[in-house]
Amino acid sequence: MAINILGTTYAVILGFMLYAVWNEFGAATLNAELEASSLRNVYRLASGLPSEQRKELESETSAYAAAVVNNDWPAMAQGRLPNASHEINERMWVTLMSVKGSSTSENTAEDHAISELSAMTTYRRTRLVQSTHRLPAILWCVLLVGGLLTLLSVNIFNTVSPRLHLFQVFSFTLLITLVMLAIADVNRRFMGWVHVSNYAFVRAQDTMNSRGD
Repeated sequence: MAINILGTTYAVILGFMLYAVWNEFGAATLNAELEASSLRNVYRLASGLPSEQRKELESETSAYAAAVVNNDWPAMAQGRLPNASHEINERMWVTLMSVKGSSTSENTAEDHAISELSAMTTYRRTRLVQSTHRLPAILWCVLLVGGLLTLLSVNIFNTVSPRLHLFQVFSFTLLITLVMLAIADVNRRFMGWVHVSNYAFVRAQDTMNSRGD
């Protein structure tokens, strides 16, 4: 009876941890998609600005997408905080703030571009936080200690058949190990074997290049 209670309790904890890190992984993926979407919107809205700012903003949005793909993602994959896209983001703000619209359409394009750039900046900051956020050490302690206690309890209560007992121990050990490896990998959202893709920004680059042709 005790082993069933312990096993069930640990299974619930293990399942909840896996669910939590997978949810956070999904949130990071969605955030990256939204950042890339806002970037494409800024690029499109640049066409409604005065000629000088339009050329500057189109060039900066293209440079931002390239910086994210070529610098940000490799840096985050190594556990570092990237800076290249931040500098371009600052230049985009300077460009938009220098706009002196002479028509209603230009003023409207500027307002919408500022709104999209503001959203993109927020998504970028969220992405950086997500790239460094990990499960607290105390939760890893709970997982490790719970796993050891569960395996120990399986070894204490022998079954009639030694082969069946060995199979149970092996099965529990394998399952717990695989789940914990999955949690550890998914928890490193931009570094693990399963990681957030930069495909949204690659698509944004393709969009900009096709419009520029």
